[in-house]
Amino acid sequence: MTYTITVQPSGRSFEAEPAETMLAAGIRQGIGLPYGCKDGACGSCKCKKISGTVTHGPHQDKALSAQEEADGYVLTCCGTATSDVVLESRQVTHAGAFPIKKMPARVATLEKLSPDVVRLKLQLPANDIIQYHAGQYVEFILRDGARRSYSMANAPHTLIESGAPMVDLHIRHMPGGKFTDHVFGAMKEKEILRIEGPYGSFHLQESPKPIVLLASGTGFAPIKAIIEHMQFMGITREAVLYWGGRRPHDLYMDEWVKARCAEMPHLKYVPVVSDALAEDGWSGRTGFVHLAVLQDFADLSGHQVYACGAPIVVDSARKDFVEKAGLPEHEFFADAFTSEADKLSV
Repeated sequence: MTYTITVQPSGRSFEAEPAETMLAAGIRQGIGLPYGCKDGACGSCKCKKISGTVTHGPHQDKALSAQEEADGYVLTCCGTATSDVVLESRQVTHAGAFPIKKMPARVATLEKLSPDVVRLKLQLPANDIIQYHAGQYVEFILRDGARRSYSMANAPHTLIESGAPMVDLHIRHMPGGKFTDHVFGAMKEKEILRIEGPYGSFHLQESPKPIVLLASGTGFAPIKAIIEHMQFMGITREAVLYWGGRRPHDLYMDEWVKARCAEMPHLKYVPVVSDALAEDGWSGRTGFVHLAVLQDFADLSGHQVYACGAPIVVDSARKDFVEKAGLPEHEFFADAFTSEADKLSV
């Protein structure tokens, strides 16, 4: 027996097996439901249940509180249908979303961008080029079957600029992390890795509205891809990038952003540092990056926001932008970078 999951207002539907999460069923059948971590930790997949019954697996309260569940909200990443279900989600992508593929990837270069961030450039098979939206991510499949997720930092049109298809990833060292310890300690050029993708629903939506781009740390990676895509496509919507880090070196491609601003008159840039030391000589904006947005925009009711980075930054921005600046909740698009430590607390 399978259950029919219908998504409104698009009217799209798909079938879910009894033990299959609704998100997994949707991905399997090419239905682009919104999601992020796929582990019940970030809340990006949360949507309203109009009818039907759903059973949830383990998840964090910050992703779905008991009150929200009582009010009819569900997490599709850990919710399994126990009847036919109707959901409300306005971010369902069109039919024919890009296929998810497994493929080998060769380490082309490793370039240190800051003391704890490297740019990992991967060469992909020339006969099976990955298709993706700027803002999406791939998963590394480790030898023990574990997975690690990283966003592509280059827009799709740049894939073959160097002749061979290449994707750029920005990887921050998490000491004690199985994958990042290897990247920073033992990984060599020409090493063969295995990846799968594209995943994620974080990408630029069609709209005439002005944009706020919000990034913390390596959350800049998918934002960079979106900026490249906007420039390539000639998208001239007004956009402001707020990029936050603890210290100035955390804004590891600051000069790249300034160069894009010089080429894109509609793009503005506000770097924000929260814990600068005297020797940093920082004279720019300070504090929490999402609060800098609120200082500049008392009214976000006519904007779209794209936020990416640490869950605490994304969660705080979502809450404060909606409650304090009138941002419509459906105009907040996010990709929270959930670490393995975050997932273990589920």
